[in-house]
Amino acid sequence: MREVAFIKQNKEKWLEFEQAIFGKSTKNPDELANLYIHLVNDLSYAQTFYPKSKTTVYLNYLASNIYQKIYKTKRLEKNKISYFFKQEVPLLCYQYRSYFLFAFVLFFAFLFIGIISTKYDETYARSFFGDEYVNTTLENIKKGNPVAIYKSSGEISSFLGITINNIKVGAKMYISGLTGGILTFYMLLQNSSMVGCFQYFFYQQGVLWQSIKGIWLHGSMEIFSMIIEAACGFILAASLFFPKTYSRTDSLKIGFGDSIKIYIATIPFTIAAGFIEGFITRWSKEMPLIMNIFIIAVTLSGISYYFLLYPKRVFQKVYKNSIHAS
Repeated sequence: MREVAFIKQNKEKWLEFEQAIFGKSTKNPDELANLYIHLVNDLSYAQTFYPKSKTTVYLNYLASNIYQKIYKTKRLEKNKISYFFKQEVPLLCYQYRSYFLFAFVLFFAFLFIGIISTKYDETYARSFFGDEYVNTTLENIKKGNPVAIYKSSGEISSFLGITINNIKVGAKMYISGLTGGILTFYMLLQNSSMVGCFQYFFYQQGVLWQSIKGIWLHGSMEIFSMIIEAACGFILAASLFFPKTYSRTDSLKIGFGDSIKIYIATIPFTIAAGFIEGFITRWSKEMPLIMNIFIIAVTLSGISYYFLLYPKRVFQKVYKNSIHAS
């Protein structure tokens, strides 16, 4: 059967699935289970004959959501916080993985802009960080400790100030998705190019490696979280301007409900990054090299695994269980 005919034949049934999933019908568990069996059959057919089609992706999405709805009672018996971080958020991350890719591509593009701008414009770093910060950093470099500025205030005050500021920036970047993603795009441009400027500035001073050993102790989680938060803003923007088969209001509700959960999941990583920056980064020069590398590797691999690799494992597990349950 041609894909167009397959869609036309089953379109009404799939719309009924959507109504059941997103709360616009009052079907009991038995009716949902019956719908689910039909959906899995359609999904199996689509995977066989249209494996790379958007229809298959769409049916995968419906199957995952209706499976969660059927087993909601079982889910509520579990620890809600554990379920949120171990399954709900990873499934959403897998669903919106294309937005993550988009945000990462923009980050590296803007990072490159920051590097090039710093290379060819001597005033670029000062326009970002201000004369006082740049002059202080240059003095610290002369004294042999490029990241000594992290010792300029107490541990607790640094931790609290940095963490609160980073959470505010992340929240602003996320909610700015309501501008159609324009402000999210601008904030990502500003922050990403700042990272490129910052690192190239240290390269120009001949202390790039020393700066990496210090800054990326906390920077791996801080920057990674920022990129995910930008992706959440783009999800919000897409739900507002590209409602697909939903009304704009329903699309925004779904987009907001999904994206805010992913955003919330970044907050523990932002707090952890603030803790490292406030209490540990200041000692990066005195720290053994192996400890620097270990902390950077653990923090970067940990947040990368949670947002990029673990979601696929969770999706495959849920999908396998859903097929078995049918």
